[in-house]
Amino acid sequence: MTTVRVNRKAADRVASGHPWIFSSDVVDRGDAAPGDAVRVVDPRNSLLGVAHYSATSQITLRLLSDKPETVDRGFFRERLAAALAHRERVVQNSDAYRLVFSEADRLPGLIVDRYGPYVTLQTLNQGMDRARDLIAECIQELLAPAGILARNDASIRKLEGLPLEVVRLAGEIPERVQVLMNGLKLEADLLRGQKTGVYLDQRENYVAAGRWASGRVLDCFTSSGGFALHAAARAQSVEAVDSSASALAIAEVNARANGIDNIHFRQADVFEYLSGIAGKYSMVVLDPPAFAKSRRAVEDAARGYKEINLRALRLLEPGGVLVTCSCSHHMSEGAFYEVIAQAALDAGKNLRVLERRTQASDHPILLTVPETMYLKCLALEVL
Repeated sequence: MTTVRVNRKAADRVASGHPWIFSSDVVDRGDAAPGDAVRVVDPRNSLLGVAHYSATSQITLRLLSDKPETVDRGFFRERLAAALAHRERVVQNSDAYRLVFSEADRLPGLIVDRYGPYVTLQTLNQGMDRARDLIAECIQELLAPAGILARNDASIRKLEGLPLEVVRLAGEIPERVQVLMNGLKLEADLLRGQKTGVYLDQRENYVAAGRWASGRVLDCFTSSGGFALHAAARAQSVEAVDSSASALAIAEVNARANGIDNIHFRQADVFEYLSGIAGKYSMVVLDPPAFAKSRRAVEDAARGYKEINLRALRLLEPGGVLVTCSCSHHMSEGAFYEVIAQAALDAGKNLRVLERRTQASDHPILLTVPETMYLKCLALEVL
C-alpha cells in the first residue's frame, strides 16, 4: 500500500474516534491514486490505520481500519456479514431496511438497502466506487438477491468527481417492489423513488406515532404514506398531503394494498395548505425534507422549521399531539428543540414531551461520529 502521512491535528482526530481526515491535514500523499486503500501514518510514522483515499474531496481519507489489513474480498465480506448480523438482531416484522450505514458499519461511503429480495447500494466516494463490483459479489454470496441496483444518483458523488448514474449490477429490477414494513405492505420504486426507494429511517417512528393517533390526523409531507398508513388504524380519518403527484400515487396504492380506506390524499404545497385549512386536529405530523443541507443554511432552516411548526400547532386541539421531525444533520438536536419551543410560545401552546426519538436502529449511531446521528423526531402533547 501507498503510505500517506498526516499532521498531528489529524492524528488527534483519529484518536478521538472519528474516521475522517481532511485535505488540509494531509502532509504527504505519496503516489496515492483516486480510490486507493492506503496506509495512514502520523508525523512520527506510527500507523493510524488503513483508509480510502480521495483525490478530489475535502475529506481526503476515510479510515476503514485501525489495523494494517488488506482491503480485499475477505475484508468486505466480513464487514457486510457483521452488518447483516446486526440487522437480524434489531429489525422486526420488516423485510425493508438499511443493511449498511456507511461509517456506522465501518464502511464509510457505502450505503446498502434491502427491499425484500432486492438490494440497492450507493458508493459515495472514490474508494467504494472502485470496489463496487466486489461489494456486489459479496452481497450475492451473503443474500443471493433477485437483483442488485446501484442508485448512484446522489449529488454528493459530485464532490468525489464521480458520475451520477443508476446501474443494474445483477439480476432484474422491476418497476415496483412490494415490501413488508411493520406488517404493512408498501410499494417501493427502487429506480426513481426517494433515497433508494422509500424512507427507511422512519420505520420505528411510524410505529411510535401510530400509538398516539386518534380522531382527525393530518400527515404533512406524506411521501409514500408512511406516517398516514400507520396512523390510520387508530384515527377516525387521515389527511395526507404532499406536493409530489408520483409519491401520492404510490401512497394510494399502499393504502389499497392494506385495505385502508380512511386516508384522503391531497396534492398541495404544505406551507400553503397549512395556512388555508380550518378546523382542529387530534394529531399533526410534520416530516419535511432537509431544510439545512449545509451549515450556512441553518439560520434560514430554523425560520422554516419554526414557521411550519407554528402553523401546525395552531391546528391542534387541547390534548392533541404534534409529531415533528428534522432530517437535517446541520440542525442540531438542541437547536431543533429550541425552534419548536419558540413556535409553541408564539402559538400560545404549552407542550409536554411524550417521546424523543431518532432514526431507526438499522441506521446506527456511532458515539464519536456525530454525523451518523441526523434524524430528530419529537412527539409533543398540547396541554
